[in-house]
Amino acid sequence: MAFKPLHDRVLVRRVESDEKTAGGLIIPDSAKEKPAEGVVVACGEGARKDSGELIEMAVKEGDKVLFGKWSGTEVSVGGEELLIMKESDILGIITDDAAAAAA
Repeated sequence: MAFKPLHDRVLVRRVESDEKTAGGLIIPDSAKEKPAEGVVVACGEGARKDSGELIEMAVKEGDKVLFGKWSGTEVSVGGEELLIMKESDILGIITDDAAAAAA
């Protein structure tokens, strides 16, 4: 990727939501909400304390994350619509269900 976020910012690609509900109803595009899940494409180095010490990022490239509905700013990078947001806008990392069930 030709774009690297600065400081504690994260570049996220939205993950498309299912087109059917659990009951099998098909949701038209006009009624879909933008998904609040995404995959981290790129990360900055992290924030800095007042002393200048680096605070490492809690997320890394490839992590599947959950973020707030109104989080981030939509940007176009290489013709692709992505979101750039601060790490603090990310609510959590989504882990693999199979790995979570085994734990």
